[in-house]
Amino acid sequence: MKKLIKKILKPIYFFVLKTVPFLRPIYYTREYQNPVTFKTFFLQKILGINRKAYWPMHYTSMVTGVENIYVGVDVCPGLAPGCYIQGLGKVYIDDFTGLAPNVGIISANHSMLDLKKHNHGSVKIGKYCWIGMNSVILPNVELGDFTTVAAGSVVTKSFKKGFCVLRGNPAEIVKEFASETHEHFVRNQH
Repeated sequence: MKKLIKKILKPIYFFVLKTVPFLRPIYYTREYQNPVTFKTFFLQKILGINRKAYWPMHYTSMVTGVENIYVGVDVCPGLAPGCYIQGLGKVYIDDFTGLAPNVGIISANHSMLDLKKHNHGSVKIGKYCWIGMNSVILPNVELGDFTTVAAGSVVTKSFKKGFCVLRGNPAEIVKEFASETHEHFVRNQH
């Protein structure tokens, strides 16, 4: 009986998601790495938790300076729980990059002489990157495409070349990849 009900209700559910304009993101992102769920949609757009973010966010994540944060295709910084994205400076996160829970992205620091003032910087994260759990990306850091940041790392300087794994505090390269190893993956994504 449950299977029969599920078989009848599932097409109706998808029809409603596809035809009601404000619910379409739930339908069209259901196979993304960062899908919009009804719970996320309700908490963010109806109840107003992280409403200013134009991408889906978890209700325990926090974002400031949304107007300075630019995200690519299938990128939802803060969709994992406990993330903090500070957009006092510019933050650019390119296509298909993922962030694990409790990641911090900081784009400005306090002035050493006056804590009320900030030194604005920027953070640039390339395509197909992965930022591991409890990692922190500090201001004026640029990570190239296919960069993986191991859990618990603190990235204090840029790794523009990409195609590497970073680990530690301060983060250092522990493994590098040839760019040709990822060409097939990139071709098949588009």
